[in-house]
Amino acid sequence: MRHPDTGLAYLFWLVSFAGINGLHRFYLGKPVSGFLYMITVGFFGIGTIVDAFRMPELVRRARLERRIDQLLDYEEGREPARSREPAGLLRRHRDKRRTLEHAILTHAMEQHGIVMPSRIALQADTTLEKAREHLERLVVQGFANPVVSREGAMLYVFPEFLDDQGRLELDRQT
Repeated sequence: MRHPDTGLAYLFWLVSFAGINGLHRFYLGKPVSGFLYMITVGFFGIGTIVDAFRMPELVRRARLERRIDQLLDYEEGREPARSREPAGLLRRHRDKRRTLEHAILTHAMEQHGIVMPSRIALQADTTLEKAREHLERLVVQGFANPVVSREGAMLYVFPEFLDDQGRLELDRQT
């Protein structure tokens, strides 16, 4: 994925004076504001003029967002994104992953350090498979320990949240 260029962003901005507004916004990975610029003629010209002065900052931010996306992809063991997807779509994927992790940690704290994939799937409105995959990732990273209950259910123990009540529950189930 190529990083945005200031000169090219200004070239797309110049097209606004030919009546096609917002192309520079699409180029910078901001499709929503690009669409709004198209239907409002660059926010009645005011947004287009303001963007002329803000263009170096807009390009710098777009480069930074794309670099962060590449680093996150690398961290997750994937090749850096080469698709033409706007940065916003990648960001939403990243935010959904963070939301699942937040649900897991919140549930672990509420349940005294013991988590089950089925409860996470219900709480986070996700599939059992995704909940289990994310829990396994947390095990690999060293944040949780897998334990099998007497009934054969997989439990995940978060030592940071394990308190006396959690230890009693864990002793009862294993």
